[in-house]
Amino acid sequence: MSAPSIRGLTAQDHALWLPLWQGYLTFYEASLPEEVTATTWARLLDPAAPVHGALAFDGEGRSVGLVHWIFHRSTWSVGPACYLNDLFVEPGQRGGGFGRALIAHVTGEARAQGAAKLYWLTHETNATAQRLYNAVAERTGFIQYRKTLDF
Repeated sequence: MSAPSIRGLTAQDHALWLPLWQGYLTFYEASLPEEVTATTWARLLDPAAPVHGALAFDGEGRSVGLVHWIFHRSTWSVGPACYLNDLFVEPGQRGGGFGRALIAHVTGEARAQGAAKLYWLTHETNATAQRLYNAVAERTGFIQYRKTLDF
């Protein structure tokens, strides 16, 4: 098995990205309006947006994973913080090093931008992901709270 290949998204990648994005949403039993998916894709391609993305490819050149990250300012550092917003690897490819490679890619991008930290969340029931995350990062003990805002 060859090492995972990771590269940033291009405008030509929509057909590769979309099934992975849908797989990610399905994994979390979520659905989004088409407008949100279209806006997300546009933001990922907008060089002025703080949102970025990359795909993972297997040895045969098939796209098998995605990652999205966002740079933002922080009150705790001069440099930006980097939030790894979404990480997904096709179920049949998990354990093949793709998730680790995607995190390493974002780590490199965060370092290149002078980010003070890279952080992310996962669901408390996602034991598979937690095994990887516990191996590559520190579990901080913080608990997330969320309030949905209606317009």
